[in-house]
Amino acid sequence: MNFTKLVPNIFYIDIRDALITFVDCLEFRIAYDEINTRRPFCVVSKGDLSINIFQDKLLAEEHNPELRLVTDNIEEVYAKVSASHPHLLHPNLSKVTLRPWGAKEFALTDTQLGIVVQQWGS
Repeated sequence: MNFTKLVPNIFYIDIRDALITFVDCLEFRIAYDEINTRRPFCVVSKGDLSINIFQDKLLAEEHNPELRLVTDNIEEVYAKVSASHPHLLHPNLSKVTLRPWGAKEFALTDTQLGIVVQQWGS
């Protein structure tokens, strides 16, 4: 059995919150856009990563996912995020921290989602 990609669905009460996090802060691009429809939806992508984002109040209230984004240059990502969107840094992991399992990590949070940015090794 072979899989080539995992594409999560994330539900927001207001899709604009997702766009701030993914497009403005993390520099994803909108690959598919139905944002201004009766049932707002879009796909954001960056490289080989894709995420389906839906505006759906009921499902957003039921689901509070956490994602991990793995990078090979956490210091660069942290510098950009902390300079442009410091309000998204999670208060419990707002600085790049070497974790007991050997990964460097920092975290973001918005109205719906937790994102841990992670780099393995040194």
